[in-house]
Order: sequence, then C-alpha cells, then structure tokens
Amino acid sequence: MNLAGKKIVLAVTGSIAAYKTPQLVRLLIKAGAEVRVITTAAAESFVSPLALATVSKHPVLNSVSEGAAWNNHVELGLWADAMLVAPCSANTLAKLANGLCDNLLCAVYLSARCPIFIAPAMDEDMWLHATTRNNIGKLRSYGNHLLAVGYGELASGLTGEGRMAEPEEIVQQLDVFFNQKNVLKGVKALVTAGPTYERIDPVRFIGNFSSGKMGIALAETLADLGADVTLVCGPSNFSTQHPNVKTIHVISAAEMYDACINTFPQTEIAILAAAVADYRPVEMAPEKIKKTGETLDILLTKTNDILASLGKMKKEGQILTGFALETNNELEHALQKLHNKNADMIVMNSLKDEGAGFGFDTNKITIIDNNGHTDTLPLQSKAEAARAIVNHILELRHVETV
Repeated sequence: MNLAGKKIVLAVTGSIAAYKTPQLVRLLIKAGAEVRVITTAAAESFVSPLALATVSKHPVLNSVSEGAAWNNHVELGLWADAMLVAPCSANTLAKLANGLCDNLLCAVYLSARCPIFIAPAMDEDMWLHATTRNNIGKLRSYGNHLLAVGYGELASGLTGEGRMAEPEEIVQQLDVFFNQKNVLKGVKALVTAGPTYERIDPVRFIGNFSSGKMGIALAETLADLGADVTLVCGPSNFSTQHPNVKTIHVISAAEMYDACINTFPQTEIAILAAAVADYRPVEMAPEKIKKTGETLDILLTKTNDILASLGKMKKEGQILTGFALETNNELEHALQKLHNKNADMIVMNSLKDEGAGFGFDTNKITIIDNNGHTDTLPLQSKAEAARAIVNHILELRHVETV
C-alpha cells in the first residue's frame, strides 16, 4: 500500500461499524497518509474521539465552531486529497444525497473539491429500501465513489448485506485509486451486464433476476485503468456515470447480440457478464393474452449464442471472457463452456453459494482460463471480484496487474 503524502479527511457517522475506524486510521497512516477525523454526534456513541485523536495525532472535529473558534469547513475540504465517509449511516447517506447541511461533516462534503469515497453501513432492510437505493443512485450520479457493502452478520442479529467494507478493503481501494496506472489507456473494451427480457405479449416477458451489478463493476474497473469501455446493458435499476464508459441500453437477447457483434471487432477485451435468455417466444402476441384456459402453451426458440458467436469471430490479440452461473456440476459445465465457445477465460459462480449470484453486492467466483489455471476466490464484494477478474485478464495480456 502506498498513500505517501495523501491527505485524507475521514468522516465517521453513527453506526456500530464506527468501532473499526481507529484501525482504519492506523492502516491509512501506515500507508503514508495524513488523516484528519470528523465525527457526527451519533458517531461518538460508538467510538471515542480520544481514541481517534490518539491514532490520527490530530484533534477530532465534530462541530462547525468550538467556543470562539471556527472549524473552517471550506479550508478542510480544499486541504484533502480525498474525503472518506466510513461508516456512512443511512441518515448521513440521505443527507449527502439531498444536499442537507446541518453538521460539519455535511458542510465539508459540500465544500470538498476532492474525490469522495463513501462506505455505507446499515442493516439489510435499510440497505435494500427503495429510498436508500435512490440515494445511492443520486450519490453515484454526482461522481462519488460508493464502496460495496459486505455480506455477513449484522448488528440486528440477521445475516445479509449492509456491513461496512473492512478497513483493509477500504485502504486497498484508495491505494488503487491513487496509484492506478493507465495500463489500459487506449484499449477498447466491451462488457455486457444485466438480464434480457423476451416479450410474450405487450405487457409480459420471460426474464431473470440479474441486477447488472457485476457487469457494471467490471466496466468501471476497466475504465478506471484507462480503457474506453462500451457497456451493453439489459434492463437494470443500476447504471454508471463513469466518463470512460459508453452505455448501450438493450432489452432483448437479439438487441444485445446485435450490439455485441457490431462492437466486438473494434475491441481488445470483451467480458460477457450478462444473463442472456437462452430461449425466446417464437411469436409475440399482438395483444395482451387473456386468461381463458387452465394452461397456456408458448413455443420457444433458441436465441443467438453471443459468447459462441464472438468466439468464432475472435482474432489474435483479443481476450474473450464469459460467465457461467451454474446450479450443479459447476466446474464440469464451466470447462465445457470455456472450450466449446473458444473463450480465453470463464468466470464461474454457483447459486449454491450463500451471498453469491443475482442481486447481491457480493460474489464468490472461480476463474478458469485456457492455460489450465483455476483460481477459486472467497466471498467478496463485486468490486473486489471485478478487480480479480480484470487482473487475470491483465496477466493473460502480459501486463502488470494493479
């Protein structure tokens, strides 16, 4: 880790995960950063300002003024190379998303001209609530960096999504951000994400539960390394505002196929993370199908196999990666897909693994390449999984990993 000379404002909010922040400060300082800490009033119920002042070697700030002294939020925002809100409670998340400014933390956020990193921490029901999802979308649209939450035991006693990323993960992401090399500058990449919807009639479709999160994380990871990324995304509630990512929105497997066939010849890296329908209705009913009988037969026909088609088109120098989401005989099926479709790499995951698969912010993957290498990774955030996948692609390209 190398954050030498970087100035970090760490903003701590009222979450049980605040107890991890002294360790986070220690890791940042060990990496060479200078850290100034801001707390909200609620945060001080979970972590001692004295502990944070001791490890950061600077007074902890918690209000705009202290007696006759003014804590200059503008000056602090300009001083920082990065502002890190960790943990970020649902309450502070909502304030930041909507421009509320009733404490020092929010004032510094609104004044900062540096990159903002936000590590949410809350119970799963709060994390998945539509209001929180909307606030997350707003914050991303403003250019903030949202760190993926973890999956595990929560303060409520439940197990699920919502845990703050571990301090080591947070420092690693800052390290990647500040030290990333434009190893893919000028490289064109293609990524697919999300589901496809195959229309039955004007109001119904055949689809799946893919959220698009994994593909979007891959697109952003490639873009962070300088690649010009075309993201072909099926219907999804999630998106990216990364300046290096051009998004083509599609609905059906046929639309995704056409977009990929047109884009692939100009790319050097292609990662097909979308969950594309294998079959579609032969005909779409022109009017809504009425419930007139006990059964309904719908004749289906195969869709075009995008991975196999690109595998046939692939030329020397192109790296083609596919995904295999399996429910049984996972490794056997993934190896068949790797060889039968002329891919360079397959990323396998299983619906049997808790916290992996559709909808989660975490994934458990096995990377298999055509050189005979297999790498099984533990459950981790999709952002971490994306970095592992991209690093494996860099190794196949004989480029230094990040």
